[in-house]
Amino acid sequence: MAALVRISSVCSRSFSPLLFRNASLIRPLAVQKKNLDQDHSYFLSAKIHMTPAYYAGSATKSASLHWTGERLVSVILLSMGPIAYFYPGPVMDFSLAAALTLHGHWGLGQVVTDYVHDESKVKLARAGLFILSTVTFAGLCYFNYHDVGICKAVALLWSK
Repeated sequence: MAALVRISSVCSRSFSPLLFRNASLIRPLAVQKKNLDQDHSYFLSAKIHMTPAYYAGSATKSASLHWTGERLVSVILLSMGPIAYFYPGPVMDFSLAAALTLHGHWGLGQVVTDYVHDESKVKLARAGLFILSTVTFAGLCYFNYHDVGICKAVALLWSK
């Protein structure tokens, strides 16, 4: 037997949830389960684990700064598009090479964090990611120095 609650029954008649106005969302609150060894029954319920403030150390500050850096690079990349279109040049080409490589490295690093689980596989994936990012940055710098550069290459693609 399970106890079920509808969101509309929790809310008063004058207030309706914004996202689930017409949907009846049903979630189990507690489930009764019988123990086979003993005759009595007991309830299983979900526990909410919260990290106390005294567990949060310098790693939290580091993660916060990393998140802020990722968002900053994303905003910079958005602003570099129009600037690169109106003012192409070597400084913009190398800035784009660095920002694109860093943005890709951080993004693929999150994919590795989310989807690679074995410790040896994580180390191998991170080493491969570092090599890929290094080769990408070196290739973009080589392209900027020995060829037309990123800005003019994109302009040539759009012109034809």
